[in-house]
Amino acid sequence: MGCLPVPTSWPLKRWLGLGLIVLHCITLGCAQEKKVVKSKVGEEVSLPCCYKIPSSESLQNYRVYWQMNITDVVLAYSGGKKIDEHLRYVNRTKLDFENLTLWISGVEILDSGTYQCVVQSLQSSPDKPGSHFLCVELVTLFVTADFSKPSIEREVTASSCESTEMVVRCSSHGGFPKPKIYGVLNNVSVVLNTTWESESSLSPYNVTGTLWLNVTKDLNFTCFAEYDGFLRSTSLLLAKANDCIVSSALPSYNVITASSIIIITFLLAVILAAKYLPRHACSHCSKNQASAGEDAKEIMSTPHSCKVTCEMSTL
Repeated sequence: MGCLPVPTSWPLKRWLGLGLIVLHCITLGCAQEKKVVKSKVGEEVSLPCCYKIPSSESLQNYRVYWQMNITDVVLAYSGGKKIDEHLRYVNRTKLDFENLTLWISGVEILDSGTYQCVVQSLQSSPDKPGSHFLCVELVTLFVTADFSKPSIEREVTASSCESTEMVVRCSSHGGFPKPKIYGVLNNVSVVLNTTWESESSLSPYNVTGTLWLNVTKDLNFTCFAEYDGFLRSTSLLLAKANDCIVSSALPSYNVITASSIIIITFLLAVILAAKYLPRHACSHCSKNQASAGEDAKEIMSTPHSCKVTCEMSTL
């Protein structure tokens, strides 16, 4: 519902009277019925008015103002014709000629604010001569812009066998309104050191949260960006580095020492083999030759034994 009718004369060329009527309506309690409409950047949104034109009548019998923050006329019609339109809303607004709803396309963050729909009848009646005020509707438009999915970066500043020191940064950008950013480590909420960047209170925000950690075991970190009931998040495993503080020269020295021992042992084996193997082989050959000579003598003496034996048998 709108406010109670307030008879008034309405000079079209000045908006001061319009502002006074709106303030009068607020005094009567219109602000208590203020509606809230939410939209996202780039969408089309409809702002409801307080009056519906009867089917037996037309817009020609009315004067309709849609304005923002009392002073800026967004769109105005009188006698069925457009009489004013704000430059910032050109080609982005249209009026429903029946229920007087204001449609705004390509919504921007700057469109956020309080709008008023003011309706005046141009028809006179015996009890209301001339044009007269019908109602005012207050509507608050709240525009949001989605933040990017948070990105997490980690920078290791120190590492040992026991722990890893690191700086973790979570950032999100391009959203509205001003967000809240926080983190969760293994299901435990943590507070981030937060910084915001924005050109103005009605410009997109960039936000960064920073956390310093001393990691002694692997941790699951989740970063959340929260704004106007919306929530975006990203998770990352923060793994403890396995770098132990051990002299880097020690492994190389061990390898070189072991290799040197193996090489020296091999060379000694080769030298000893070269020195003693030929002598052993010659000694073995001499024994073989002596054995062969004795075998030969036995073979040669065999016929003589046979001859002696034969002669004794004959006798």
